[in-house]
Order: sequence, then structure tokens, then C-alpha cells
Amino acid sequence: MKKFTSKQLKNMWLTFYQSKGHKVIKSASVLPENDPSSLFTTAGMQPLVPYLLGEKHAMGTRLTDVQKCIRTGDIDEVGDNFHLTFFEMMGNWSLGDYFKKEKVAWSYEFLTSPEYLGLSKNQIAVTCFEGNEYAPKDTETYNLWKEQGVPEDRIFFLPKSENWWELNRGPCGPDSEMFLDTGKPKCCEECSPACDCGKYMEIGNDVYMQYNRISDTDYVPAKQKNVDTGFGVERCLVVLNGANSVFVTDVFEDAMKKIEELSGKVYNDLGDEFTSSFRIVADHIRSAVVILGDEKGISPSNTGAGYVLRRLIRRAIRHAKKLDIQDGKLIELAKVYCNYFADFYPEIKANEEKILKELSLEEEKFLKTLNQGIKEFEKVVSGIERHIEFAKNNNQDIPSKIINGKSAFRLYDTFGFPIEFTKEMAEERGFSVDMEGFKKASQEHQELARTTSAGSFKGGLVDNSEQTTRLHTATHLLQAGLQNIVSKDIRQKGSNITEERLRFDFNCDHKLTSEEIAKVEEFVNNAIKDEIDVICEEMSVEEAKSKGALGVFDSKYGEKVKVYTIGNVSKEICGGPHVKNTKELHHFKIVKEESSSSGIRRIKAILD
Repeated sequence: MKKFTSKQLKNMWLTFYQSKGHKVIKSASVLPENDPSSLFTTAGMQPLVPYLLGEKHAMGTRLTDVQKCIRTGDIDEVGDNFHLTFFEMMGNWSLGDYFKKEKVAWSYEFLTSPEYLGLSKNQIAVTCFEGNEYAPKDTETYNLWKEQGVPEDRIFFLPKSENWWELNRGPCGPDSEMFLDTGKPKCCEECSPACDCGKYMEIGNDVYMQYNRISDTDYVPAKQKNVDTGFGVERCLVVLNGANSVFVTDVFEDAMKKIEELSGKVYNDLGDEFTSSFRIVADHIRSAVVILGDEKGISPSNTGAGYVLRRLIRRAIRHAKKLDIQDGKLIELAKVYCNYFADFYPEIKANEEKILKELSLEEEKFLKTLNQGIKEFEKVVSGIERHIEFAKNNNQDIPSKIINGKSAFRLYDTFGFPIEFTKEMAEERGFSVDMEGFKKASQEHQELARTTSAGSFKGGLVDNSEQTTRLHTATHLLQAGLQNIVSKDIRQKGSNITEERLRFDFNCDHKLTSEEIAKVEEFVNNAIKDEIDVICEEMSVEEAKSKGALGVFDSKYGEKVKVYTIGNVSKEICGGPHVKNTKELHHFKIVKEESSSSGIRRIKAILD
């Protein structure tokens, strides 16, 4: 079997699909355009959704790329063999052009041709959709794989949970996944690629968007049939090179050497007390470098994508301490990644100075946070000791010397104090920590974090501090102002709020004039001067609509929604925090109006 580097694999992919008439497109930003439902670009197809829906792409109907992606829903799983927060997705698309016949042939050629991956034809296994009440069994794809020479006993029909792709609404369809048979014996008679026994390792998949989902139970043939292919670079390297984990591929080779140099320890891919920390530091700093170096790069903050970035950096710092890496040295690892990504993502190398500066500043802040965490730990312990002393003096049952799970998690989450530190210091004082309670609190937090990643926690805000609450309320007035001054058809297309400013994306066919900007500002400030009460009511979506409330993405709402009314100025469905009266906003000012993308404008504004 050939051995591959990531650079070889990516170049091979692009070259192959160029030979099939595809145009290479640049990776989109890891911060999605006009998608309030997601903090990051999480899949290769995400930036192409408008074109999958029928919009014309400037580069044509056959496209290929390597897309930067960030997924943080499973951040606590990083440290095992495969989970990553940043990954690269090789993709190609047919936008209403070719379909199954061509795609199956090309996928098989890429997998088996000696010029490309060169896998043995006896190692290839594939899956097809088994059909259900909404769509028939995909015998067409099955027969096409047979024509390519894949034997029947290596073609598996699997249910919708395994072989179907869809959003809540819109283009959808069956997919066909490709696997490498490792040669391990079957785990049972029904052994298939759906098993987790390790016999079959996924390489990639082809999605055939031949239906349009118009309701939960209604699927109709799509007007434009698309193909969407995804091969994850890191996962492919593991499978193709027969590696134990992604961390022994060339993707992490130089990074692991640098961590070994900085820590004075040796990385063990088979596992020891430091393996997980090596992997977390390597993965999290890699992701931080990509996010900071993106063309839309952001800084660590307490909201949105900036909050996730901060969490990645601080988690890396905690594990760097476990590895005895000196303070301030993680920028040396960041330099390794800046060089590694220079060829495919030149914007990262171009932004190297900014990346290193932001990492240094965040580490400096966090070290102060750690010191504060120690003080808070002392408060927790002192409180328990006072209770024990009081109980002794009053002939009461003496409390156990246990730090409860919620207190331990508060130290970890609010003050960034590692649970390992809490346990060590507790033992020195003769205390223990309720780890089950800590895990429960952590799990509850993870559920909230996953919701945050989906962009729907507290109306898209990670916290509800006074300033972000004020800015969030101001976006309601801003939208109302744009609708009154510029066009009644304007709707929010994206929103991001930090402690310092609000960013609001909206549909508009022209650059706002100075006069329009001034009038919108005046509209918002008049609403502030009028000291209008902000009223919240709960009702059904249907009732909210009947009362004229604006709302975005109905599918995210539950049975009941909150409707915020600001006099006769604004009425919106929203789950975020709001002020009680507009006078709390003081004064509104637009600091920038610019293009976000075709047909979408962006306003940045502040409150004085």
C-alpha cells in the first residue's frame, strides 16, 4: 500500500477532479457567511448551499476544493485517536451537471487507479441506501458499483441513519459511502460498515441530492440534481497509511516534535499519562492558528466564535502545564503550524504576527485567571471548614470534607481552574472532590455548548452580560430602522455581538448612502430617547406570526416562543436577553457599513 502525506493527497485530489473538468475554488472562511445558525464552517458543502439550491456559481457547474472546517461539539472527545476540532475536507460538486453514473466511476477510479490512491480492488467496500417509505431503494447506485467490479458481498444496503443526507428543508438524497476492508475477521454474521468493530474504515462518501424535502414527511424530486463528495484529509491519511491515530500522520509530525522539545517528554501514540495532553495541545493550537489566521479572523472573547476560540486556547494552556511546558512557549508551536499551512492557506502565514500576538495576550490573561482560581478555591475550602467548625461547636452532624461537583465545575468553567489542580490541592488539605457531581455539571454544560455551536443559545449570545444585552436589543431597533428607512423587505441575514460592538448582516441591493445611514441612526436614537418599555410575551409561532412578529428560521423554534415588543417600533420572535427599557441603550452609532457578500450588506455599530 502506498504511503501518503497530506500535501500529496490534497494535490492528487485537486488534480484528479481538474482532469474531469472541475474548477478549483479557494477554501471559504471558517467563519460562515450569512448563516446565523452556525458559528463556524462545519462541512465542505456549507459555503456552497446557495448554489446547491440553484444559484449560479461564477466558476461553473463542476467544482472542487479543500475546505477548512471547525467542529467543536465534541471538544471534550479530543485526546482520543481520531477527534479533531479543525479538519480539512476534500470535496467536489456537480451543480445540476453529471450524476450517479459519472460519479461512481470517478470515485472508483480515484480509489483504485495506480496513478492515484492505488487501493486493492479486493479491499473496497461500499454502502447504498436501503430505501424507506419516502424514497426507494437505491438500486441504481448498487448496480453502478457492480459494473465497476465491486462484488455483491462488498456492497451493503443500509438505512437512512447511515446512508441519507438532508437539512431540515431543501435538497436531500441518498449517499454512498466508501470503505477500506482492513482484513480483520467479521465480528458477526451481520458485520457491515455500520459496525464499530474496526473491520471497515470509512474513506469518503458521495451524496446524491435528487430530492427536495418540503416537510417532515413530504419529499419530491429535485429540479436540480446535485452531487456532493466529501473525503476528510486526516481520516483518509489514517486509513491509507494504516496508522493508529491522526497524530502520527505528517499533519502533526512537526508539531509533536516541537511539543517534545518544549516539554522534555516523548510522545507515546499507544497511550500513557501524557498522550491525551500531547494531542489536546497539538489539536487546539492548530485550530486556534487557523481561526486567528483566517481572512475574517477574530480574537478571543466571551461571545460567539470568540468564546470557542478562547476555550480552545485556554484548554491548550492547561494541558501544556501538565506537560511542564514553560509559560509563553506555545507560540513556538504556533509558528510550526503557520509554516505548515503556508502552501494551501497563505492567509495564515500572512497573519502570523497577529496570530502570535493574540496567543501571547490570551496566555497572559489566562495565567492571571489561574491565580484568581486559586483564590476562589481557598474560598470554597474555607467555607466548608467554617461549616465543619460550626457543626462541632453546636453538636450537629459534621459535614464531610468534600468539595461538591458544582463548586468544582464552577472553578473549572468560570475561573478556568483545571479539575486536576482542584483535586491535588484538595488532597493536600485533607479534602476530596465529588467527581460524579463534577461530571454531571460538565455534561449539562456540554449540552449548552453544543447548542451554542448551533448558534441558538440565548439568541446567539454566549453570555448575557449588561453590554451584550444592550447591544442585542439594539439590533432589533437597527433592523426596524433599516426596514423603515431603506426597505420594508430587509431581513436579518446574520448577527454577531461582542462586548464592544454589534455586527448585523442584511439583504440589500445597494450600498447605503450617508443620508440613509444618518436617518437609520436617528430612528434608533429616537426610540432610545422615547424610553420605550421592552415587553416579553410567550405564545405559539402561529400566534406570533398573526400578530406581525418577525422571525428567522422557524424550524429552530419550539412549541412556544418569546416575542419581544418595543412599542410600535419592533416586534420580533427572539430567545436572547433584552433590556427592560430602551433608555438603557444611551446612544447608538453606526461605525461602518460595508459589503458582506453578493446582495448582503453589513453594519457594525456601538453604544456610547
